[in-house]
Amino acid sequence: MILLFWTLLGLIIYCYFGYPLVISLLSKFFPKPVHTSAIFPSVSVVIAAHNEEDVIKAKLDNLRALDYPGEKIEILIGSDASTDRTNQILQGYQDPRVRVFIHEHRWGKMRTVSELVAQAQNEIIFFNDARQQLDADALKNLVRNFADPSVGCVSGELLFVKPDGVTARGVNLYWEYEKFIRSHEAQVHSMLGATGAVYAIRRSLFVPGPPEVVLDDMFTPFKIIEKGYRAIFDGTAHAYDKAAHSATEEYRRKARTLYGNYQIFSLFPGLFNPLQSPIAMQLFSHKLLRVLVPFFMIVLLPLNFMLIDDGLYKSIFGLQLLFYAAAFIGSLARGQKYGILKPISKLCYVPYVFCLLNFAALAGFYRFIGAKQDIAWQKARKQS
Repeated sequence: MILLFWTLLGLIIYCYFGYPLVISLLSKFFPKPVHTSAIFPSVSVVIAAHNEEDVIKAKLDNLRALDYPGEKIEILIGSDASTDRTNQILQGYQDPRVRVFIHEHRWGKMRTVSELVAQAQNEIIFFNDARQQLDADALKNLVRNFADPSVGCVSGELLFVKPDGVTARGVNLYWEYEKFIRSHEAQVHSMLGATGAVYAIRRSLFVPGPPEVVLDDMFTPFKIIEKGYRAIFDGTAHAYDKAAHSATEEYRRKARTLYGNYQIFSLFPGLFNPLQSPIAMQLFSHKLLRVLVPFFMIVLLPLNFMLIDDGLYKSIFGLQLLFYAAAFIGSLARGQKYGILKPISKLCYVPYVFCLLNFAALAGFYRFIGAKQDIAWQKARKQS
């Protein structure tokens, strides 16, 4: 019982604190630098859209403003059974480089993206989402990494604009933590998945995924890594978004993502083999342990209670209860911007968001074993 307790506690600590330290040290002492150069290959911009009438024109205008030779860009947009004005806006947009593909029935993102790539004519595929805006130099900064022949995929950086509220601050903090890990993983070999709003690949390396895949931005980089290429992170290529303001919104998004992680594990078992995979340690430490932590937490609390007669275990049990109490208070105070609950919410938002994300991991597992996840994605937030 004692061995199990310390094993579970040790794995949780390693997952969130030990592994980031290990990967940062590996990137410092065993780096694999990327050789960049100012190159301008032809680029096909690919966007899968569903009911994006509020953002799609601004997105197209944003793409036109990129600091990149206009004659080397084409824009392919798949409208996946949109029921608002998205199709009319796309069809009325005056730019010969824009090619629109309209589906009458929902295909899901992976199938939509695969169709668009099949129609693409250029060397580099630049994946975007409709909602986020890009810096003018984002594409230029991404493609310079393809001067290195070992690089097959490059992800940019997603920045949240002025996160406000407990959930948004927590999500922003978690995302900064994730980007720290991704950047160091890429310096060792490869990041584990890309940022769907801003990443690019060599068109020759694209493999169409099964239509049921929900995380195309993990499936595609993993296929590229399987082929012997690197998937790297470039923090100078920026896209901008707003963090989720509501717990429901973030829970829904994260549950879908973590369902997708289980799906990816089932599709790429060979990447866990350290004798064959350059990312086996990262995959186990970063992705697999992350979805197992909520199960460890469920076991750890009653196990700790059974050992409570010892003073050390009593202290640890008290700290666990204090942490969960803070998470509960954070959930009650998350919408408070004024009064006495405002400073309380600032103290408690980290344990609150931590527990929220781990509960979403449990939901993702339930959806995976019950095949209850709809492959047709929904907009991340309602139109404001």
